[in-house]
Amino acid sequence: MAQTASPSTQLDTVETRSSLRILTYAGAIVAFLIGSGFATGQEILQYFTSYGYWGVFGTGLVVLVLITYVAVEFLTTGHREKFDRPSLIFRYYCGRHLGVFFDYFFVLFVFLSFTVMVAGAGAVFQEHYGLSKYVGGIGLAAVVGLTVWFGLDRLVDVIGKIGPLIVVIAIVLGILGIIRNPGGIADGNALLPELDLTRASSNWVLAGLSYVGFCMLWLAAFLTALGRTAHSRGEAHSGAVLGGVSFSVACMVVGLGLLANIEAVNGTEIPMLVLASDLGPVVASCFSLIILAGIYTTAVPLLWTVSSRFFPEKSLPFKYLTLALAAIGTLVGLVLPFSLMVNIVYVVNDYVGILLLTLMLVKSLTRTARTRRA
Repeated sequence: MAQTASPSTQLDTVETRSSLRILTYAGAIVAFLIGSGFATGQEILQYFTSYGYWGVFGTGLVVLVLITYVAVEFLTTGHREKFDRPSLIFRYYCGRHLGVFFDYFFVLFVFLSFTVMVAGAGAVFQEHYGLSKYVGGIGLAAVVGLTVWFGLDRLVDVIGKIGPLIVVIAIVLGILGIIRNPGGIADGNALLPELDLTRASSNWVLAGLSYVGFCMLWLAAFLTALGRTAHSRGEAHSGAVLGGVSFSVACMVVGLGLLANIEAVNGTEIPMLVLASDLGPVVASCFSLIILAGIYTTAVPLLWTVSSRFFPEKSLPFKYLTLALAAIGTLVGLVLPFSLMVNIVYVVNDYVGILLLTLMLVKSLTRTARTRRA
């Protein structure tokens, strides 16, 4: 007679699988948010470090609370509602007419964000390797296009495992940047008014809100689709919290590391490579590969999101559109410098994201009140 596992063994197996799925969801969130802006340090410099202590900790706290809320909402709503199309999440929160606006605006913004990833890859090749930015941009677009060709299941599998690694390495670099120059944090904070830094907004509060604004435009359809794969609401909720908190803490640590070395990183396209270069050329070269991996982990779901808006995943039109968008994105992304692309594309779209955040909060509060009355 075949032996069956004991109830306790079966429960342990179920819990282990659930924990792995939670880690995968968290990793996918982190990997999606890393992108070229975070991995290079340009995003952190403009949204966090440029405001000094208030930017690192104040903006960091705003981002921690709101990104975690947004991730939980999108993942759990995707799990509960199981929309036919992920973009229907906008009609759920915004109503029919505004939902249509957000749907089309979202597609445009996500595509422009993909062009920023192309620009980031080009900047790495140009600034670190001394090669043409076209080599990096075209290479990234080609690899991303082929990855999206294979569909979301494989996509989540890949990026969910790369994301946590990149965050750990970025945190280590940030900590080492602080340790090697501990007095640099106070000196950097005092020096900020004298530096000609590009800032995302007029103050750290708006910077935090606008940062969440553009991040949530990225996350909307991707996490809604990802939420459908969760086996329970608890898995979706836990994965979202872990992902949101991990990413926010990483932003603050990296922000401090850049502040401690603000004179060195000011005016560079890839600030994080400056921190890595202080540890030696081998470390810098290794980290340049990490940056490219971070760009890849965000570029893939961005491109997938746009293609899936128009055609079913894995269909022939989906695949052809993916390749066409990758080619167009390459042309657009290599026109302007990377730092300028970050500032233009993200900042212009931040406030539309803030409007979406407001509508989400209203919907959440209304839903909670209705549930309590029932």
